[in-house]
Amino acid sequence: MRLAPTAPPCAVVIFGATGDLTRRKLLPALYRLSQQGLVPNEFAILCTARQPLGDEEFRAHMKAAITEFGPDDSVDESSWQSFAKRIFYLPGDFSEAELYGKLKSKLEEVDKEFHTEGNRIFYLATAPDFFGVIAKQLGDAGIARPKAAAKTKKKSWTRIIVEKPFGRDLESARALNKTLAAVFDESQIYRIDHYLGKETVQNLLVFRFANSIFEPLWNRQYIDHIQITNAETLGVEGRGAYYEKAGALRDMIQNHVFQVTSLIAMEPPASLSANGVRDEKFKAMQSVRPLPADQIDEFAVRGQYGPGTVLGDTVPGYRQEPGVDPNSSTETFAALKLYLDNWRWAGVPFYIRSGKRLQKHVTEIAIQFKEVPHRLFTDSDSPLQPNVLVIRIQPNEGISLRFAAKLPGQALRIRSVNMDFRYGSSFGVKPPEAYERLLLDCMLGDSTLYARRDMVERGWEIVTPILEAWKKPAPDFPNYEAGSWGPQASFELIERDGREWRKL
Repeated sequence: MRLAPTAPPCAVVIFGATGDLTRRKLLPALYRLSQQGLVPNEFAILCTARQPLGDEEFRAHMKAAITEFGPDDSVDESSWQSFAKRIFYLPGDFSEAELYGKLKSKLEEVDKEFHTEGNRIFYLATAPDFFGVIAKQLGDAGIARPKAAAKTKKKSWTRIIVEKPFGRDLESARALNKTLAAVFDESQIYRIDHYLGKETVQNLLVFRFANSIFEPLWNRQYIDHIQITNAETLGVEGRGAYYEKAGALRDMIQNHVFQVTSLIAMEPPASLSANGVRDEKFKAMQSVRPLPADQIDEFAVRGQYGPGTVLGDTVPGYRQEPGVDPNSSTETFAALKLYLDNWRWAGVPFYIRSGKRLQKHVTEIAIQFKEVPHRLFTDSDSPLQPNVLVIRIQPNEGISLRFAAKLPGQALRIRSVNMDFRYGSSFGVKPPEAYERLLLDCMLGDSTLYARRDMVERGWEIVTPILEAWKKPAPDFPNYEAGSWGPQASFELIERDGREWRKL
Protein backbone atom coordinates (compact mmCIF):
# COMPACT_ATOMS: atom_id res chain seq x y z
CA MET A 1 0.00 0.00 0.00
CA ARG A 2 1.24 3.49 -0.79
CA LEU A 3 1.32 6.68 1.25
CA ALA A 4 1.01 10.21 -0.25
CA PRO A 5 1.89 9.07 -3.78
CA THR A 6 3.22 11.53 -6.33
CA ALA A 7 3.07 10.65 -9.99
CA PRO A 8 6.26 10.51 -12.06
CA PRO A 9 6.81 12.90 -14.98
CA CYS A 10 4.39 12.19 -17.83
CA ALA A 11 2.18 13.55 -20.59
CA VAL A 12 -1.53 12.65 -20.74
CA VAL A 13 -3.07 12.57 -24.22
CA ILE A 14 -6.88 12.74 -24.27
CA PHE A 15 -8.73 11.67 -27.41
CA GLY A 16 -12.28 13.06 -27.47
CA ALA A 17 -11.28 16.19 -25.58
CA THR A 18 -14.42 18.20 -26.38
CA GLY A 19 -16.78 15.50 -25.08
CA ASP A 20 -18.72 15.40 -21.82
CA LEU A 21 -16.38 12.93 -20.11
CA THR A 22 -13.40 15.26 -20.52
CA ARG A 23 -15.35 18.32 -19.39
CA ARG A 24 -17.16 16.73 -16.46
CA LYS A 25 -14.60 14.27 -15.15
CA LEU A 26 -11.12 14.13 -16.69
CA LEU A 27 -9.94 17.75 -16.66
CA PRO A 28 -11.49 18.48 -13.22
CA ALA A 29 -9.79 15.35 -11.86
CA LEU A 30 -6.40 16.28 -13.34
CA TYR A 31 -6.75 19.84 -12.04
CA ARG A 32 -7.56 18.54 -8.56
CA LEU A 33 -4.53 16.22 -8.63
CA SER A 34 -2.40 19.19 -9.62
CA GLN A 35 -3.82 21.30 -6.78
CA GLN A 36 -2.98 18.56 -4.29
CA GLY A 37 0.58 18.29 -5.55
CA LEU A 38 0.06 14.70 -6.68
CA VAL A 39 1.37 15.38 -10.18
CA PRO A 40 4.84 16.91 -10.64
CA ASN A 41 5.88 20.06 -12.50
CA GLU A 42 7.11 17.72 -15.24
CA PHE A 43 3.59 17.15 -16.51
CA ALA A 44 1.51 18.10 -19.56
CA ILE A 45 -1.88 17.41 -21.12
CA LEU A 46 -2.38 17.08 -24.88
CA CYS A 47 -6.00 17.12 -25.99
CA THR A 48 -7.39 16.26 -29.39
CA ALA A 49 -10.78 16.24 -31.08
CA ARG A 50 -12.29 17.31 -34.39
CA GLN A 51 -13.32 20.83 -33.42
CA PRO A 52 -10.95 23.48 -34.84
CA LEU A 53 -9.83 25.18 -31.62
CA GLY A 54 -6.60 26.89 -30.56
CA ASP A 55 -4.79 26.33 -27.25
CA GLU A 56 -6.16 29.48 -25.59
CA GLU A 57 -9.72 28.87 -26.72
CA PHE A 58 -9.62 25.27 -25.49
CA ARG A 59 -8.11 26.34 -22.17
CA ALA A 60 -10.97 28.81 -21.69
CA HIS A 61 -13.49 26.02 -22.30
CA MET A 62 -11.74 23.80 -19.76
CA LYS A 63 -11.58 26.57 -17.15
CA ALA A 64 -15.35 26.97 -17.46
CA ALA A 65 -15.76 23.18 -17.17
CA ILE A 66 -13.61 22.96 -14.04
CA THR A 67 -15.52 25.87 -12.51
CA GLU A 68 -18.81 24.07 -13.20
CA PHE A 69 -17.86 20.48 -12.41
CA GLY A 70 -14.81 20.77 -10.15
CA PRO A 71 -14.87 20.35 -6.37
CA ASP A 72 -15.18 24.08 -5.68
CA ASP A 73 -17.42 26.80 -7.06
CA SER A 74 -14.49 28.84 -8.33
CA VAL A 75 -11.04 28.16 -9.76
CA ASP A 76 -8.00 29.46 -7.90
CA GLU A 77 -6.39 31.78 -10.43
CA SER A 78 -2.75 31.13 -9.54
CA SER A 79 -3.11 27.34 -9.54
CA TRP A 80 -5.13 27.56 -12.76
CA GLN A 81 -2.44 29.55 -14.56
CA SER A 82 0.19 27.00 -13.57
CA PHE A 83 -2.09 24.17 -14.72
CA ALA A 84 -3.34 25.85 -17.92
CA LYS A 85 0.11 26.42 -19.42
CA ARG A 86 0.49 22.64 -19.52
CA ILE A 87 -2.67 22.12 -21.62
CA PHE A 88 -2.39 21.93 -25.41
CA TYR A 89 -4.95 21.21 -28.11
CA LEU A 90 -4.52 19.52 -31.50
CA PRO A 91 -7.52 19.38 -33.85
CA GLY A 92 -7.74 16.39 -36.17
CA ASP A 93 -9.50 13.29 -37.41
CA PHE A 94 -8.87 10.15 -35.34
CA SER A 95 -8.84 7.97 -38.44
CA GLU A 96 -6.19 9.97 -40.35
CA ALA A 97 -2.46 9.39 -40.00
CA GLU A 98 -1.77 13.15 -40.25
CA LEU A 99 -3.09 13.73 -36.72
CA TYR A 100 -0.71 11.16 -35.25
CA GLY A 101 2.29 12.68 -37.02
CA LYS A 102 1.44 16.04 -35.44
CA LEU A 103 0.85 14.33 -32.10
CA LYS A 104 4.24 12.63 -32.23
CA SER A 105 5.99 15.93 -32.92
CA LYS A 106 4.06 17.72 -30.17
CA LEU A 107 4.92 14.99 -27.65
CA GLU A 108 8.61 15.42 -28.49
CA GLU A 109 8.26 19.18 -27.92
CA VAL A 110 6.53 18.58 -24.59
CA ASP A 111 9.26 16.14 -23.53
CA LYS A 112 11.85 18.86 -24.06
CA GLU A 113 9.86 21.74 -22.55
CA PHE A 114 8.40 19.97 -19.50
CA HIS A 115 10.91 17.11 -19.11
CA THR A 116 8.19 14.45 -19.18
CA GLU A 117 10.87 11.82 -19.96
CA GLY A 118 8.85 10.17 -22.73
CA ASN A 119 6.24 8.81 -20.27
CA ARG A 120 2.79 8.87 -21.87
CA ILE A 121 -0.82 7.97 -21.14
CA PHE A 122 -3.29 7.80 -24.03
CA TYR A 123 -6.87 8.19 -22.79
CA LEU A 124 -9.60 7.06 -25.20
CA ALA A 125 -12.56 9.23 -24.16
CA THR A 126 -14.25 8.65 -27.51
CA ALA A 127 -17.08 6.63 -28.98
CA PRO A 128 -16.26 2.88 -28.84
CA ASP A 129 -16.02 2.71 -32.65
CA PHE A 130 -12.74 4.64 -32.45
CA PHE A 131 -10.98 2.45 -29.84
CA GLY A 132 -9.44 0.05 -32.34
CA VAL A 133 -8.82 2.80 -34.91
CA ILE A 134 -6.85 4.96 -32.48
CA ALA A 135 -4.84 2.02 -31.12
CA LYS A 136 -3.80 0.98 -34.63
CA GLN A 137 -2.87 4.54 -35.62
CA LEU A 138 -0.76 4.94 -32.47
CA GLY A 139 1.07 1.76 -33.39
CA ASP A 140 1.60 2.84 -37.01
CA ALA A 141 2.94 6.22 -35.83
CA GLY A 142 5.49 4.50 -33.59
CA ILE A 143 4.27 6.07 -30.33
CA ALA A 144 2.55 3.09 -28.73
CA ARG A 145 5.66 1.57 -27.21
CA PRO A 146 8.03 3.10 -24.63
CA LYS A 147 11.50 4.20 -25.57
CA ALA A 148 14.72 5.18 -23.77
CA ALA A 149 14.66 8.77 -22.52
CA ALA A 150 17.40 10.79 -24.18
CA LYS A 151 18.85 12.48 -21.08
CA THR A 152 18.45 9.92 -18.33
CA LYS A 153 18.84 6.78 -20.46
CA LYS A 154 16.04 5.42 -18.29
CA LYS A 155 13.35 3.49 -20.13
CA SER A 156 10.11 5.42 -20.38
CA TRP A 157 6.62 3.95 -20.20
CA THR A 158 3.49 4.20 -22.33
CA ARG A 159 -0.04 3.24 -21.22
CA ILE A 160 -3.49 3.38 -22.77
CA ILE A 161 -6.75 3.86 -20.86
CA VAL A 162 -9.85 2.47 -22.56
CA GLU A 163 -13.30 3.62 -21.45
CA LYS A 164 -16.37 1.40 -21.35
CA PRO A 165 -18.29 -0.03 -23.11
CA PHE A 166 -15.61 -2.59 -23.80
CA GLY A 167 -17.39 -4.38 -26.60
CA ARG A 168 -21.12 -5.01 -26.83
CA ASP A 169 -20.93 -8.80 -26.68
CA LEU A 170 -18.33 -11.54 -26.26
CA GLU A 171 -17.34 -11.57 -29.92
CA SER A 172 -16.76 -7.81 -30.17
CA ALA A 173 -14.91 -7.72 -26.82
CA ARG A 174 -12.54 -10.44 -28.02
CA ALA A 175 -12.03 -8.63 -31.31
CA LEU A 176 -11.19 -5.37 -29.50
CA ASN A 177 -8.81 -7.18 -27.15
CA LYS A 178 -7.10 -8.73 -30.15
CA THR A 179 -6.75 -5.32 -31.83
CA LEU A 180 -5.27 -3.76 -28.71
CA ALA A 181 -2.95 -6.71 -28.12
CA ALA A 182 -1.51 -6.30 -31.62
CA VAL A 183 -0.22 -2.86 -30.61
CA PHE A 184 0.15 -2.85 -26.80
CA ASP A 185 1.27 -5.35 -24.18
CA GLU A 186 -1.44 -6.33 -21.70
CA SER A 187 0.58 -4.55 -18.98
CA GLN A 188 0.11 -1.29 -20.93
CA ILE A 189 -3.69 -1.59 -21.24
CA TYR A 190 -5.86 -0.04 -18.51
CA ARG A 191 -9.58 -0.77 -18.97
CA ILE A 192 -11.26 1.76 -16.74
CA ASP A 193 -14.37 1.14 -14.67
CA HIS A 194 -15.05 4.25 -12.60
CA TYR A 195 -17.04 2.22 -10.05
CA LEU A 196 -13.78 0.67 -8.85
CA GLY A 197 -12.51 4.15 -8.04
CA LYS A 198 -15.29 4.81 -5.55
CA GLU A 199 -14.03 4.92 -1.97
CA THR A 200 -16.56 2.42 -0.62
CA VAL A 201 -15.80 -0.12 -3.33
CA GLN A 202 -12.08 0.13 -2.53
CA ASN A 203 -12.91 -0.27 1.15
CA LEU A 204 -14.34 -3.74 0.48
CA LEU A 205 -10.82 -5.21 0.47
CA VAL A 206 -9.93 -3.47 3.74
CA PHE A 207 -13.25 -4.37 5.34
CA ARG A 208 -12.90 -8.05 4.48
CA PHE A 209 -9.20 -8.65 4.94
CA ALA A 210 -8.14 -6.19 7.65
CA ASN A 211 -10.80 -7.27 10.18
CA SER A 212 -10.80 -10.70 11.78
CA ILE A 213 -14.47 -10.66 12.81
CA PHE A 214 -16.12 -10.79 9.36
CA GLU A 215 -14.09 -13.10 7.14
CA PRO A 216 -14.75 -16.28 9.23
CA LEU A 217 -18.48 -15.70 8.61
CA TRP A 218 -18.06 -14.85 4.92
CA ASN A 219 -19.29 -18.17 3.52
CA ARG A 220 -22.21 -20.50 2.89
CA GLN A 221 -22.39 -21.66 6.52
CA TYR A 222 -23.47 -18.25 7.80
CA ILE A 223 -24.71 -16.24 4.81
CA ASP A 224 -28.20 -16.89 3.45
CA HIS A 225 -28.00 -14.71 0.33
CA ILE A 226 -26.51 -11.51 -1.08
CA GLN A 227 -28.34 -8.63 -2.76
CA ILE A 228 -26.63 -6.04 -4.95
CA THR A 229 -28.80 -3.08 -5.98
CA ASN A 230 -27.91 -0.29 -8.39
CA ALA A 231 -30.90 2.03 -8.61
CA GLU A 232 -31.08 5.31 -10.53
CA THR A 233 -33.83 7.91 -10.54
CA LEU A 234 -32.53 9.33 -13.82
CA GLY A 235 -33.69 8.25 -17.26
CA VAL A 236 -31.41 8.08 -20.29
CA GLU A 237 -30.73 11.86 -20.10
CA GLY A 238 -30.42 12.53 -23.83
CA ARG A 239 -28.40 9.35 -24.44
CA GLY A 240 -31.28 7.48 -26.05
CA ALA A 241 -29.36 6.63 -29.22
CA TYR A 242 -26.51 5.09 -27.20
CA TYR A 243 -28.80 3.34 -24.73
CA GLU A 244 -30.80 1.72 -27.52
CA LYS A 245 -27.64 -0.22 -28.42
CA ALA A 246 -26.75 -0.97 -24.81
CA GLY A 247 -29.51 -1.57 -22.26
CA ALA A 248 -29.16 -2.15 -18.52
CA LEU A 249 -27.46 -5.54 -18.81
CA ARG A 250 -24.65 -4.25 -21.02
CA ASP A 251 -24.44 -0.74 -19.56
CA MET A 252 -24.26 -1.60 -15.85
CA ILE A 253 -24.36 -5.26 -14.89
CA GLN A 254 -21.75 -6.79 -17.20
CA ASN A 255 -19.10 -4.34 -15.97
CA HIS A 256 -19.83 -2.25 -12.84
CA VAL A 257 -21.97 -4.74 -10.95
CA PHE A 258 -19.87 -7.79 -11.82
CA GLN A 259 -16.75 -5.97 -10.60
CA VAL A 260 -18.43 -5.37 -7.24
CA THR A 261 -19.67 -8.97 -7.17
CA SER A 262 -16.14 -10.27 -7.66
CA LEU A 263 -14.85 -8.21 -4.71
CA ILE A 264 -17.55 -9.64 -2.48
CA ALA A 265 -16.99 -13.23 -3.65
CA MET A 266 -13.19 -13.43 -4.09
CA GLU A 267 -10.80 -15.38 -1.89
CA PRO A 268 -8.10 -13.56 0.08
CA PRO A 269 -5.27 -12.68 -2.32
CA ALA A 270 -1.70 -13.75 -1.59
CA SER A 271 -0.66 -10.09 -1.93
CA LEU A 272 -2.10 -6.70 -2.81
CA SER A 273 -0.26 -6.64 -6.12
CA ALA A 274 -2.42 -5.84 -9.13
CA ASN A 275 -2.39 -9.40 -10.43
CA GLY A 276 -2.71 -10.87 -6.93
CA VAL A 277 -6.06 -9.13 -6.48
CA ARG A 278 -7.25 -9.52 -10.07
CA ASP A 279 -6.41 -13.23 -10.15
CA GLU A 280 -8.77 -13.87 -7.24
CA LYS A 281 -11.51 -11.68 -8.72
CA PHE A 282 -11.32 -13.61 -11.97
CA LYS A 283 -11.38 -16.98 -10.21
CA ALA A 284 -14.54 -15.95 -8.36
CA MET A 285 -16.31 -15.02 -11.60
CA GLN A 286 -15.08 -18.20 -13.26
CA SER A 287 -17.17 -20.12 -10.74
CA VAL A 288 -20.46 -18.43 -11.76
CA ARG A 289 -22.83 -21.21 -12.82
CA PRO A 290 -23.70 -21.04 -16.55
CA LEU A 291 -27.33 -20.06 -17.15
CA PRO A 292 -29.24 -22.73 -19.09
CA ALA A 293 -30.46 -21.28 -22.39
CA ASP A 294 -33.91 -22.85 -21.93
CA GLN A 295 -34.34 -21.50 -18.37
CA ILE A 296 -33.32 -17.87 -18.71
CA ASP A 297 -36.67 -16.62 -17.36
CA GLU A 298 -35.98 -18.44 -14.07
CA PHE A 299 -32.72 -16.55 -13.55
CA ALA A 300 -33.10 -13.23 -15.38
CA VAL A 301 -35.79 -10.55 -15.58
CA ARG A 302 -35.92 -7.49 -17.83
CA GLY A 303 -38.04 -4.38 -17.66
CA GLN A 304 -38.64 -1.04 -19.35
CA TYR A 305 -40.08 2.03 -17.63
CA GLY A 306 -43.25 3.72 -18.73
CA PRO A 307 -44.49 7.20 -17.76
CA GLY A 308 -44.66 7.96 -14.05
CA THR A 309 -43.61 10.24 -11.21
CA VAL A 310 -40.05 10.37 -9.88
CA LEU A 311 -39.20 12.53 -6.86
CA GLY A 312 -42.40 14.51 -7.42
CA ASP A 313 -41.82 15.17 -11.13
CA THR A 314 -43.89 13.66 -13.94
CA VAL A 315 -41.56 11.96 -16.43
CA PRO A 316 -42.11 10.30 -19.82
CA GLY A 317 -41.69 6.61 -20.54
CA TYR A 318 -38.51 5.27 -22.14
CA ARG A 319 -40.18 4.97 -25.55
CA GLN A 320 -40.96 8.70 -25.44
CA GLU A 321 -37.33 9.67 -24.81
CA PRO A 322 -35.40 11.43 -27.65
CA GLY A 323 -33.54 9.00 -29.88
CA VAL A 324 -35.52 5.96 -28.74
CA ASP A 325 -37.53 3.69 -31.04
CA PRO A 326 -41.28 4.06 -30.21
CA ASN A 327 -41.47 0.24 -30.21
CA SER A 328 -38.15 -0.35 -28.43
CA SER A 329 -37.48 -3.61 -26.60
CA THR A 330 -34.32 -2.30 -24.91
CA GLU A 331 -34.34 -3.07 -21.20
CA THR A 332 -33.90 -0.23 -18.70
CA PHE A 333 -34.04 -2.69 -15.79
CA ALA A 334 -32.43 -6.07 -15.31
CA ALA A 335 -32.40 -8.50 -12.39
CA LEU A 336 -30.38 -11.70 -12.16
CA LYS A 337 -30.02 -14.64 -9.81
CA LEU A 338 -26.54 -16.13 -9.92
CA TYR A 339 -24.88 -19.03 -8.14
CA LEU A 340 -21.15 -19.42 -7.63
CA ASP A 341 -20.24 -23.09 -7.67
CA ASN A 342 -17.24 -23.16 -5.38
CA TRP A 343 -16.39 -24.24 -1.83
CA ARG A 344 -17.21 -20.88 -0.23
CA TRP A 345 -20.47 -19.97 -1.96
CA ALA A 346 -22.16 -23.21 -3.02
CA GLY A 347 -25.92 -22.79 -2.70
CA VAL A 348 -25.84 -19.06 -1.80
CA PRO A 349 -27.81 -17.02 -4.35
CA PHE A 350 -26.54 -13.62 -5.47
CA TYR A 351 -29.51 -11.42 -6.42
CA ILE A 352 -28.56 -8.49 -8.64
CA ARG A 353 -30.74 -5.66 -9.91
CA SER A 354 -30.02 -2.47 -11.82
CA GLY A 355 -32.46 -0.03 -13.33
CA LYS A 356 -33.31 3.49 -14.39
CA ARG A 357 -36.22 5.69 -13.26
CA LEU A 358 -36.56 3.82 -9.98
CA GLN A 359 -37.86 5.26 -6.74
CA LYS A 360 -34.50 6.20 -5.21
CA HIS A 361 -30.90 6.77 -6.25
CA VAL A 362 -28.93 4.17 -4.30
CA THR A 363 -26.22 1.57 -4.81
CA GLU A 364 -25.66 -0.94 -2.05
CA ILE A 365 -24.55 -4.46 -1.20
CA ALA A 366 -26.60 -6.32 1.41
CA ILE A 367 -25.25 -9.50 2.98
CA GLN A 368 -28.09 -11.27 4.77
CA PHE A 369 -27.03 -13.85 7.34
CA LYS A 370 -28.89 -17.03 8.18
CA GLU A 371 -31.38 -17.10 11.02
CA VAL A 372 -30.30 -18.43 14.41
CA PRO A 373 -30.50 -22.26 14.48
CA HIS A 374 -32.85 -22.34 17.47
CA ARG A 375 -35.32 -19.64 18.46
CA LEU A 376 -35.16 -19.09 22.20
CA PHE A 377 -37.21 -15.91 22.29
CA THR A 378 -40.57 -17.31 21.25
CA ASP A 379 -42.43 -15.12 23.74
CA SER A 380 -41.17 -11.88 22.22
CA ASP A 381 -43.90 -9.63 20.79
CA SER A 382 -42.16 -9.31 17.42
CA PRO A 383 -40.46 -11.83 15.13
CA LEU A 384 -36.69 -11.78 14.97
CA GLN A 385 -35.21 -10.37 11.79
CA PRO A 386 -32.02 -11.84 10.36
CA ASN A 387 -28.75 -9.95 10.67
CA VAL A 388 -27.92 -7.85 7.61
CA LEU A 389 -24.63 -6.18 6.75
CA VAL A 390 -25.15 -3.31 4.30
CA ILE A 391 -22.35 -1.63 2.37
CA ARG A 392 -23.60 1.62 0.82
CA ILE A 393 -21.63 2.67 -2.25
CA GLN A 394 -23.72 5.78 -3.01
CA PRO A 395 -25.05 8.10 -1.72
CA ASN A 396 -24.14 8.47 2.00
CA GLU A 397 -21.23 6.05 1.66
CA GLY A 398 -20.87 3.79 4.65
CA ILE A 399 -21.50 0.44 6.32
CA SER A 400 -24.29 -0.64 8.68
CA LEU A 401 -24.96 -3.83 10.62
CA ARG A 402 -28.44 -4.85 11.78
CA PHE A 403 -28.74 -6.93 14.93
CA ALA A 404 -31.33 -7.71 17.61
CA ALA A 405 -31.48 -5.93 20.96
CA LYS A 406 -33.83 -5.94 23.95
CA LEU A 407 -35.97 -2.88 24.52
CA PRO A 408 -35.73 -1.38 28.04
CA GLY A 409 -38.50 -2.50 30.40
CA GLN A 410 -39.90 -5.47 32.30
CA ALA A 411 -41.34 -7.21 29.23
CA LEU A 412 -39.15 -9.16 26.81
CA ARG A 413 -39.41 -7.04 23.70
CA ILE A 414 -36.87 -7.34 20.92
CA ARG A 415 -36.22 -4.84 18.16
CA SER A 416 -33.71 -4.63 15.35
CA VAL A 417 -31.13 -1.85 15.66
CA ASN A 418 -28.32 -0.64 13.40
CA MET A 419 -24.68 0.11 13.99
CA ASP A 420 -23.97 2.73 11.37
CA PHE A 421 -20.65 3.99 9.98
CA ARG A 422 -20.59 6.86 7.48
CA TYR A 423 -17.52 8.15 5.71
CA GLY A 424 -18.56 11.80 5.82
CA SER A 425 -19.21 12.00 9.56
CA SER A 426 -16.46 9.60 10.67
CA PHE A 427 -13.52 11.11 8.79
CA GLY A 428 -14.76 14.64 8.13
CA VAL A 429 -13.24 14.74 4.65
CA LYS A 430 -14.80 14.42 1.26
CA PRO A 431 -13.51 11.31 -0.54
CA PRO A 432 -11.71 11.92 -3.83
CA GLU A 433 -13.60 11.53 -7.08
CA ALA A 434 -13.23 8.12 -8.70
CA TYR A 435 -11.40 9.52 -11.71
CA GLU A 436 -8.83 11.23 -9.49
CA ARG A 437 -7.86 7.92 -7.94
CA LEU A 438 -7.89 5.98 -11.19
CA LEU A 439 -5.89 8.52 -13.20
CA LEU A 440 -3.27 8.70 -10.48
CA ASP A 441 -3.12 4.89 -10.29
CA CYS A 442 -2.42 4.71 -14.02
CA MET A 443 0.37 7.29 -13.74
CA LEU A 444 1.85 5.20 -10.92
CA GLY A 445 1.54 1.99 -12.93
CA ASP A 446 -0.94 0.41 -10.48
CA SER A 447 -3.58 -1.53 -12.42
CA THR A 448 -5.30 -3.11 -9.38
CA LEU A 449 -8.51 -1.11 -9.89
CA TYR A 450 -8.60 -1.63 -13.66
CA ALA A 451 -10.28 -4.52 -15.47
CA ARG A 452 -8.06 -7.19 -16.97
CA ARG A 453 -8.70 -8.84 -20.33
CA ASP A 454 -9.84 -12.17 -18.90
CA MET A 455 -12.27 -10.49 -16.48
CA VAL A 456 -13.90 -8.45 -19.25
CA GLU A 457 -14.38 -11.49 -21.45
CA ARG A 458 -15.69 -13.55 -18.52
CA GLY A 459 -18.37 -10.95 -17.85
CA TRP A 460 -19.55 -11.22 -21.44
CA GLU A 461 -19.53 -15.03 -21.23
CA ILE A 462 -21.92 -14.89 -18.27
CA VAL A 463 -24.44 -12.55 -19.89
CA THR A 464 -24.30 -13.96 -23.44
CA PRO A 465 -27.09 -16.55 -22.92
CA ILE A 466 -29.29 -13.77 -21.54
CA LEU A 467 -28.55 -11.42 -24.43
CA GLU A 468 -29.36 -14.21 -26.88
CA ALA A 469 -32.68 -14.92 -25.16
CA TRP A 470 -33.55 -11.22 -25.04
CA LYS A 471 -33.09 -10.71 -28.77
CA LYS A 472 -36.75 -11.67 -29.02
CA PRO A 473 -38.89 -8.52 -28.44
CA ALA A 474 -40.54 -8.27 -25.03
CA PRO A 475 -44.32 -8.31 -25.55
CA ASP A 476 -45.17 -6.56 -22.25
CA PHE A 477 -42.93 -3.48 -22.45
CA PRO A 478 -43.24 -1.03 -20.73
CA ASN A 479 -43.77 -3.21 -17.67
CA TYR A 480 -42.96 -0.91 -14.76
CA GLU A 481 -43.95 2.63 -13.90
CA ALA A 482 -41.26 5.28 -13.54
CA GLY A 483 -40.84 5.93 -9.81
CA SER A 484 -41.51 2.32 -8.82
CA TRP A 485 -39.03 -0.43 -7.88
CA GLY A 486 -39.16 -2.23 -11.20
CA PRO A 487 -41.36 -4.89 -12.82
CA GLN A 488 -43.42 -7.35 -10.83
CA ALA A 489 -41.39 -10.21 -12.32
CA SER A 490 -38.30 -9.02 -10.40
CA PHE A 491 -40.18 -9.46 -7.11
CA GLU A 492 -41.33 -12.88 -8.18
CA LEU A 493 -37.73 -13.83 -9.05
CA ILE A 494 -36.65 -13.55 -5.41
CA GLU A 495 -39.96 -14.40 -3.75
CA ARG A 496 -39.99 -17.83 -5.41
CA ASP A 497 -37.07 -18.64 -3.12
CA GLY A 498 -38.89 -17.45 0.01
CA ARG A 499 -36.91 -14.18 0.14
CA GLU A 500 -37.66 -10.55 -0.67
CA TRP A 501 -35.85 -7.45 -1.90
CA ARG A 502 -34.73 -5.05 0.80
CA LYS A 503 -36.89 -1.98 1.29
CA LEU A 504 -34.49 0.86 0.58
